[in-house]
Amino acid sequence: MKYLSLLVFVTGAATLGVELSASRLLEPAFGNNQIVWAALIGMILFYLALGAWLGGKLADRFPHRQGLETTIIFGALGVALVPTLSPRVLHWAATGLDTFNPGLLVGALVAVLVLFSLPVILLGTVSPWAVRLAVKDVAQSGQTAGRLYALATAGSLVGTFLPVLWLIPTYGTRWTFYLLALTLLIIVSVGSIRQRYRWLPLLSLIGVLLLALFVQPGSSIRAGWDDSKNGKIIYEDESAYNYIAVRQWGSERHLKLNDGIGIHSVYHPQMLLSDGIWDYFLLAPLFKPPTTPLVAPKNLLLIGLAAGTISELFTNIYGPLPITGIELDPEIIAVGQRYFHMNQPNLTPIAADGRRWLLQQPSSARWDLIAVDAYRPPYIPFHLTTLEFFQLVRSHLTDQGILAINVGRTASDFALVDALSKTVGQVFPSVYLIDQPGPADNLSNSLLVATVQPTQLTNFTTNVAALPNHFPVEFRQFAQTTTTQARRAATPAATTPIFTDDRAPVEQVVHRIIWKFLSNAQ
Repeated sequence: MKYLSLLVFVTGAATLGVELSASRLLEPAFGNNQIVWAALIGMILFYLALGAWLGGKLADRFPHRQGLETTIIFGALGVALVPTLSPRVLHWAATGLDTFNPGLLVGALVAVLVLFSLPVILLGTVSPWAVRLAVKDVAQSGQTAGRLYALATAGSLVGTFLPVLWLIPTYGTRWTFYLLALTLLIIVSVGSIRQRYRWLPLLSLIGVLLLALFVQPGSSIRAGWDDSKNGKIIYEDESAYNYIAVRQWGSERHLKLNDGIGIHSVYHPQMLLSDGIWDYFLLAPLFKPPTTPLVAPKNLLLIGLAAGTISELFTNIYGPLPITGIELDPEIIAVGQRYFHMNQPNLTPIAADGRRWLLQQPSSARWDLIAVDAYRPPYIPFHLTTLEFFQLVRSHLTDQGILAINVGRTASDFALVDALSKTVGQVFPSVYLIDQPGPADNLSNSLLVATVQPTQLTNFTTNVAALPNHFPVEFRQFAQTTTTQARRAATPAATTPIFTDDRAPVEQVVHRIIWKFLSNAQ
């Protein structure tokens, strides 16, 4: 009974461990959003239901330990095969997202979920099978079943926290799968040491060890890429929050996170500007009322520092103003300092969640400019899009302060831009947009600018025309070009939703944008 109890407990832990590790495995290609979580949890529950049904039938047909232990062995082998088989499927998924191929993207998601079907179904057979073996007296069957299912649930609790708090941060996602499989095989090997079939779990244990040590698939679903389109990967690692890759073309470097759409930071040592959406943040101070001379921001709070593209741009253009950069992932800060020259003396990088950190600041902490670029395209953390967040931001801006936000869109779908414009407009009197020019067949960005004081759109044109000569020529030419592009006052429709902490359907809006874009691309 003690051995069966241990099997049930460890199997429960392994099953939930697989589910939590699966979410981490899927995140680089599919993102961390409710749709992926719903698909994953739904499929795992479906597999567990099949396993429970199958376990009951097998237990009646093979009411002995050998059958149960053999099933656990094959389940453990299935768990060990997940990190070996998944990289190619995840590569297909990333390719489908990058090329906007819905068939490839959906097919890859289905394929990844199928990877977990065999091990989870087999592990799902354990509890009913153990109950069948443990019941010796029908009068005690309820108590026996209750005890074993309680142990399975307790194991599931351990499996919920163990990968998140220890295994994945310490050993990585793929080794977490191996360790879960090895734990199951070690227990079965010890438990069957006196049985004639003891060689099966021992050989399986040795096989998984060899697989983990010598047939590793690599830490990246795009490892080894080195071509003119994707660049050469000069650094990659898996942090507690992201898969981080630095790619290089000559002297140019890009920061890519989780193989999603978009680039998070760029480094052009031979160029003043970034040639991306980051340059548009430099234009935010030009929406203030005209002054002579132009008053540069006294300080900058950057929520979403990444590898420091925006902080470097502001230092180069406006001088060494004090910059506080908030970045959730401390390893990204280290990558920025090592590979992106993020070592400006006026920059103070802080590893924290932007909203939580801002909430902890005293009311006296004020900034002239707060820039928000904490999004991971195409998804946005909902808590950085709500009315309550923008009220918090407003309380930490000076009387002449400005808020600037990077928002994703397509050439024809501004649903997310409009929603954020409508929400920000509940807090700020003037809201403007600069639409970054981009190809019609790709996703693009708009910069949302909001001012604490009521302002006019003509302020921007006046300030651009009056830019002093001490500003670099490249910046002045860029600003002048922008005056002829799509800069406008935000005019969201009356039916546009306002995002709040209670209801912010960010993912639904993003999914509709992507689906419409994919449908039109076919």
